[in-house]
Amino acid sequence: MSSETTDLGRRETSTGENASKGRASLKPLLALKPLILAHKGALWGAAIAVVMSAVAMLAVPMAVRRMIDNGFGSHDSHLINSYFLTLIGIGLLLAIASPARFYFVNWIGERVVADLRTKVFAQLSTLGPAYFDVNHSGEIMSRLTADTTQIKAVAGSSLSQAARNFIMLIGALVMMFVSSAKLSLLVFIAIPVIVLPLVGFGRLVRRLSRTAQDTLGDASAYAAENLAAHRTMLAYVNEKAVTARFSSVVERAFDAARQRMRARAALTGVAIFLTVASVTGVLWYGASDVISGNMTAGRLGQFVLYALFAAGALAELSEVWGEITQAAGAAERLSEMMATIPEIRSPEKPVPLPQPPLGTVAFENVTFSYATRRDEKALDGVSFNVKPGETIALVGPSGSGKSTIFNLLLRFYDPSAGRVDVDGVNVADADLAELRGRLALVPQDVALFADTVAENIRYGTPNATLADIRQAAIAAQADGFISALPGGYDCKLGERGALLSGGQRQRIAIARAILKNAPILLLDEATSALDAESEHAVQHALDGLVTDRTTLVIAHRLATVQKADRILVMEKGRIVEAGTHAELVRRNGTYARLAELQFGREAAE
Repeated sequence: MSSETTDLGRRETSTGENASKGRASLKPLLALKPLILAHKGALWGAAIAVVMSAVAMLAVPMAVRRMIDNGFGSHDSHLINSYFLTLIGIGLLLAIASPARFYFVNWIGERVVADLRTKVFAQLSTLGPAYFDVNHSGEIMSRLTADTTQIKAVAGSSLSQAARNFIMLIGALVMMFVSSAKLSLLVFIAIPVIVLPLVGFGRLVRRLSRTAQDTLGDASAYAAENLAAHRTMLAYVNEKAVTARFSSVVERAFDAARQRMRARAALTGVAIFLTVASVTGVLWYGASDVISGNMTAGRLGQFVLYALFAAGALAELSEVWGEITQAAGAAERLSEMMATIPEIRSPEKPVPLPQPPLGTVAFENVTFSYATRRDEKALDGVSFNVKPGETIALVGPSGSGKSTIFNLLLRFYDPSAGRVDVDGVNVADADLAELRGRLALVPQDVALFADTVAENIRYGTPNATLADIRQAAIAAQADGFISALPGGYDCKLGERGALLSGGQRQRIAIARAILKNAPILLLDEATSALDAESEHAVQHALDGLVTDRTTLVIAHRLATVQKADRILVMEKGRIVEAGTHAELVRRNGTYARLAELQFGREAAE
């Protein structure tokens, strides 16, 4: 993980506490600093454009004062023409600087958000299943998209507006003092009256922004969950109920956003009123100096323009402050995600796995409970060994711990007690990529992507050629239906492989595992979705695949595991029986009862 990513996670370690206490904090936004500074060329371009536009604007009142005091009074047309030509030159400078500022600052904003999304996704990809067990995917997607979009304005236009208006404010205040020290002192006295309310409103806007982002995340999560299961929704005629509930969630998000907008509107209104009232009072006082002859009309006009510039800059800064505090809420949520340290990660000094691979597996008194069910043991003192090239079948009722064995082998989780070894090395001591490179999984719930058939098979083996992909598909009995698809191996499968049947999706997954060519094969109900003909063909392919490979098979259909070297029968997280099919049937225990249910007594024997 890069230093920028680490900074993004570690700069704000107490964001939740800050949010709960209601203190305004911009610390999460500091994590954007390295991402912004990485683009120095664009930053210099934006900085030069910002300074040019601010200086050009600050020069206007000086030209106006000279025109009023000197040009009109002298009736010299050449002098008047020179002043107007100067204003045209200032306009030309603004016409160059303003578009340049717009381009550079928006380029920086888009670039920073693109980099940030990449880093957030990279962080998410390192988090194991334990994180996603307790965090909703829709909420995570909201952070990846909506929250990063909130930050885009701050990384680009908001910062440039803040810089430009800050320059305008300082320059205008200085020139106000040059124009009239007495009137400027009165303005300086009025500034705290304007600034203090803005600080209080800024804190409120930030809290409301965080609430709005959270409720929007809830809406996104609910929508993503139901759209992913749209077939179930249609099958149960639940469209109206789902829509009504989503509408309720959206309304809550709207209410939160409305409160935030109301606070921001109040912030802007208060800033404008206080600014205008203060400036008007000061100018009222200054008008008496002009009447008494202590100040020229041109100098007062110059002071008025600079005062308006200062007021406008202050009002703009208040608006920008609202955007920044709003983005701080989004950055806070991202910081919390980036601060999450993966529970499962490679050790700093991993133990190398032996070469060539051995293909051995060992569980030694392993106990494990899922975080969502701490009081329930998924595995309870499980021990077994698998020799190289051996085929082991795991059978038993649902919830007996079969899939948990695969999860621990792949080190999606760590056991609470005991150890899991692959090739004689504790999986907790091995490099994750090296460990998982020795395991090929064919899951029951096949994960396919809205990409081509070839890319779905190539997933996990990026350097595979089309010839390798076709050979794996042939071995998985998948080449026939793939070739019949429009475009063949270049056919787009749609989201989650929607164009394929369940059996076809499973054969794509088998082809993916064949292509990986790992020494240890994990089959989780690999033929459960196939019809009898396809099951026979794929089983024949699997028979060839398991040769010279260590294979662990999870199966509910006992017909698929009768040839296994050993069958481990599991109940309530424990191995209650072990042996071959014939041995287990003769024992007349749990396996025999399962076999009788599926085959009948005579067939089982």
